[in-house]
Formats: sequence, C-alpha cells, structure tokens
Amino acid sequence: MYRENYLEGDKTCIYNSAQALRTIQQLYGTIPRVLGKGEAAKQVWDLMCRLNKEEQASPTKVSPSLCIDQLLLLDRAIDFTSVMATQLTYEGLIDEIYGIKSSTATFPGEKFVSADDPNPEVTAREKKRVILNSSEELFTELRDCSFTAVGPTLSKKTHVIKTQLDERHKNKSVQEIRHFVDRLPQLLANKQSLVTHTAIAEYIKETTDSFDFHDTMQCEEDFLNCVDNEKVCPYIEDLIAQKAPLTKVLRLICLQCSTGSGLKPKVLEYYKRELVQVYGLKTWLTICNLEKCELLKPQQGSRQYAVLRKALHLTMDDSEKNTNDSYLVNKYTPLTVRLSEHIAKNKGWSGIQDMLGLLPGPTIDELQTSQARMNRRNSASSENSSSIENPRVILVFFIGGCTYQEISALRTISQQEDSNVEFVILTTKMINGTTFIESLMEPEQ
Repeated sequence: MYRENYLEGDKTCIYNSAQALRTIQQLYGTIPRVLGKGEAAKQVWDLMCRLNKEEQASPTKVSPSLCIDQLLLLDRAIDFTSVMATQLTYEGLIDEIYGIKSSTATFPGEKFVSADDPNPEVTAREKKRVILNSSEELFTELRDCSFTAVGPTLSKKTHVIKTQLDERHKNKSVQEIRHFVDRLPQLLANKQSLVTHTAIAEYIKETTDSFDFHDTMQCEEDFLNCVDNEKVCPYIEDLIAQKAPLTKVLRLICLQCSTGSGLKPKVLEYYKRELVQVYGLKTWLTICNLEKCELLKPQQGSRQYAVLRKALHLTMDDSEKNTNDSYLVNKYTPLTVRLSEHIAKNKGWSGIQDMLGLLPGPTIDELQTSQARMNRRNSASSENSSSIENPRVILVFFIGGCTYQEISALRTISQQEDSNVEFVILTTKMINGTTFIESLMEPEQ
C-alpha cells in the first residue's frame, strides 16, 4: 500500500481505506471523534467526509456508535523508526526471522521430530507450518513477551504440565480418575503446544545468540539513542564490504536517517556511492525510491527525532526503565504507541500540539457527532454499565502498515491495571523493516 500511494501515486488504497471505515460505521455507528496525523491520514479523512455527504442524501441514517469512542488515523510516514528497528517480542522475532503470513509461520522440521516419530528423517526434511493466533492459550501468553522472558515462561509451563500429568499415578477414586480422563485431551494439547513453542524458541535463540545479531542490536541502540548517527557507521561499512543482504544494509541506513532526521550530505553521498559500487547500478533505482519516500534524505534544519525522543520519552536509561514497559524495543517505545497512549489518557491532542508540529503532514481533530448526541451516547453507556466503568474503545488505523511490535505495545497498555481503554487495530498490511524495504525495491530484470 505504501509503495502504491507514495511512490506510484495510486490512490486506490486510500479509497479502500475510507470505504472500510465507512463500512465499520455502517455496522457499529458513527465514531464520535476522529483524530489523526499524516498526509495519508488526511486523505482518508477527506474521502470519508465526501462519502458521508453522499450517504446523507440517502434515507438511511447512521446513529452514533455505542461501541467505538474514537478513531485514530496514523500515517506510516510519521514514524519510520519503529519499522526499521528490530522487533524483540516473541511474535515480532518470529516475523523478523521466519515471516508470518495469514497468522501462519513456517519453520525447518528438525526440532519438531518427536521420540516416537515413525519417520524422523522425513519429518526433519519437511517444513513445519504453525498457526499463530489467540485461540492457543500458550501463544497468547508468549506473543507479547520480550524474548528474554520466553525461556522462563516455557520452563514454568513445563513444570506445571508435568505435575498435572503425574497426577494419574496417585491413588484416586473412580470419580477422580473420570475427572482426570475428562481433562486429558486438554492436557495433551497443552503438552503439544509446549513442545511446538519450545522448538520455535530454540530456533529463534540460535539467531539471537549470534555475534551478528548482537552487533546489529548495538548499532540500532546507538542510533535510537542519537549516538554517532551523524557520521558514517563502521558496522554498516563492514556489512557493505561483506556484501551482506541489501535489505539489511538499507534498513540500518534508513534507521540512521530516521533517528538523525536525515543524513549529513557527505554521509548520504558516501553510502550511495558504496552501495552502487558493491551491489551494482540496479541499486540506484531502489535508492531513488527510498529518497522519493523520504526514507533517505539529507539533514535540513532542526533534529526532530532528538526533540521527540526526549519530550515523548521514546527511549530511557536503565535507571528509568519501567517494569510495565515490556514492549520496549532496545529500550525504545514506538512513536505511534506514545501518540496512541496520549490519546487514551487525554482523549485528544491537548498538551502535545508542539510535538505534532515536528511530524510530517497535517493534524486531524474532528467531531462527527454533535455534543448533545455524544452526551446521549455516554448516558446510554452509563445505563448499560455496572458499577465498574466500561473501558473506552479506540480504533487505531495504521495507514501504510503496522508491526507486530506496535500491536503488542498497545495490547500491553490496555492490559495495565490503571488502564481503562481498549485498542482495536486496523491496518492496511502487517509489515516489518525487511518487508517494508523490499516493497520499495525495484525488482531485478
């Protein structure tokens, strides 16, 4: 979608996005308040308004939504940093290393061979497809965890399941045995789930334990903390000299550009020259695409990222680390998540207008229903609720793609004890830094 809109000028995706939101409002009612940031967000909002005017001419009327309180439109162009940084949650790393398509990931078969497998050699050669969704209890628990927490969680689950299965050896009454037999299918399913995710974790650990991965993480962390992001990076130089995968090199250069609010002209020219010399002239077309999308650009004026980093607490020191911020990537909180979190706490942009001015594209803050109708909606919600206040629902629409890391972050925020908000995520595509760069590359002829 991002390539079509920003690179090729094809606005079909904008129309489809507006139509999707229109359908949601037809099903669940008009969303009272719309906020947004970015050029694509403004285009979707303007088209929504036009479609709504056409709809008002028809006899059917849509009442205010009793399900969704706010709509937040976020253009991917306002935050490239969160895409280029490596995702470090369990689900995010699966996507980074193996890719997730339609909630399914494919792994090598070696570690999935069981002791009682009649054909272990065949199983080892075959690819193992694993469905990853919230219907599986263990994956639901693991998906948002930092990968460092996955091992202890699996170890604890192993002990629990072993204890439950060992209960069959104890002397029991007929009724207790019957109860155990009733639970047995679920226990065996839990055991199989544990075996599957232990194998996946072992595959991921092979990557995360490598020197190359640690060097990449150190490079990313330096950029995210504005360390040496104004000069040529020796690690990127080494990768180019080794002719490392082009997507990996471009991803790091784009991260350096994003966190430096551009690259110094000499640094940018040096990278471009080295890329063309090592990877060939065909790379020039990809570089031009990245420049057109402003993923690569020279530094001009103020350092927006440095200001946003401090004002919105995008990064933090070890001493400041909050134990609830399990969604940190290299101690970095995605900018899109900070904006969503601010909306959840303040119900609008109040207090960060100056920060929004540092981001590209226009800002949206509109009411779709009158205050009287909103008051009626709130009173209806109060009548339907119990003594516990109903959580506010915010529909967050990522236009141009969203990462699993960002979804995990929003899910974590909504699960905190002091939170009274639920986020519903809508996106044009699930992406990571590699797939995003690949979508902007020119195919080889």
